[in-house]
Amino acid sequence: MSSPTGSKPSFSFELFPPKTPEGMEKLKTTIAELNAVGPEYFSVTYGAGGSTRDGTFETVAWLRGQGIDTAPHLACIGSNPDEVRAILARYQTQGIHRIVALRGDLPSGTGTGTAGAFRYANELVEFIRAERGTHFHIEVAAYPEYHPQSPNPTQDMQHFKRKVQAGADSAITQYFYNADAYFGFIDNARAQGIAIPIIPGIMPITNYTQLARFSDACGAEIPRWARRRLEGCGDDLDAVRAFGHEVVLRLCRNLLTGGAPGLHFYTMNQSGPTLRLWNDLGLSD
Repeated sequence: MSSPTGSKPSFSFELFPPKTPEGMEKLKTTIAELNAVGPEYFSVTYGAGGSTRDGTFETVAWLRGQGIDTAPHLACIGSNPDEVRAILARYQTQGIHRIVALRGDLPSGTGTGTAGAFRYANELVEFIRAERGTHFHIEVAAYPEYHPQSPNPTQDMQHFKRKVQAGADSAITQYFYNADAYFGFIDNARAQGIAIPIIPGIMPITNYTQLARFSDACGAEIPRWARRRLEGCGDDLDAVRAFGHEVVLRLCRNLLTGGAPGLHFYTMNQSGPTLRLWNDLGLSD
């Protein structure tokens, strides 16, 4: 199965930096299990206001030490040009060729005055291009159900277009569970002259309470029919995971059949749910 451009689909996994040495050891096992299926790369998140920056550096360094292609996240919020310049130099020295450039979020309890020199992701993309030319493949975020802080989808698409015009090479979407939202976003992007690959972000469903909290915060819609079924599972985590797997598996199949250029899995540092989807999709075939 190929993407609309005829190129091979891209499959990648996202991790977040663990907070303890024990967490890091557990993550190494997860990475080994996930890496065995041959993803294109792993991305590593960067906490609100750079709050997990040291953990990001440590995780990225370990991945690169294993020879694993890695895409660190880099956020505007809380950053200044000198810091970003030093981080880019560090990553280039480590042999990293991919960056996920985001606006990011302020840590809770901080004011807007601590946002830093970069206000929006397009400014960060421009800075990376000015500093390092074409060395880095730059990924940016896309929001099929539009960003919760955008007043409407039209303005959200204009924000996205500015990131592309600043030099983004491709995009990864916020997770969603409605394939029509993704395909509608693609149609709108193409109508705006945006031609870069836009890869769907995939969130396995393993814990409904946690997912509902995440979704309410980031504006990702859980369809009402799915919410009702998940709520009906109550505390039966096995039932939540079984139903959630079928929902996400069907979504992935629809996306790939419809021409999506790949899938980016939000693993939540767990290998099992993602590998089950991977195997049932036949991605190793």
